[in-house]
Amino acid sequence: MVTLHRPANVDDPEVLAELLGALAEVAERVPLVLPAHPRAAERMRQANASPNLRIVESMGYLDFLAVQAGAALVLTDSGGIQEETTVLGVPCLTLRENTERPITVHEGTNRVVGRDRSAILAAAEDALAGRFPVRRPALWDGKAGERIADVLTSIDLTALHRPTG
Repeated sequence: MVTLHRPANVDDPEVLAELLGALAEVAERVPLVLPAHPRAAERMRQANASPNLRIVESMGYLDFLAVQAGAALVLTDSGGIQEETTVLGVPCLTLRENTERPITVHEGTNRVVGRDRSAILAAAEDALAGRFPVRRPALWDGKAGERIADVLTSIDLTALHRPTG
């Protein structure tokens, strides 16, 4: 699965062409689906994206999560998707020079590969060969609500009562 939406990646024709070239090479190894916003999809079509890169309309969130969960690899420029892939146990490659989700890199479930074709291809090969760890950070177990409820119910509310008047 691929997502591209950041202006730095889709608005500059040279940058987009480089990314699409790398994605075309990955798509020779594994099918790639790219749900795209109409503006980004048009730019990709203008850049002559490989027919092996299946550009589809944007998806609803649940459909998107289902595709993401079933992916062998996700290539993205989205911060939120970096976290989702970590929770889902799907290897992620970030097509940017930095990330606001450094825990995903620290855990090894995400690699920031930038827009360099050779870095993208090498990391994609690692992911597809199973050389990415499948792990979740501590406390990313879906039980945060239960832990919060436990803390809230343990508070002695009588100590917080203030007399009025």
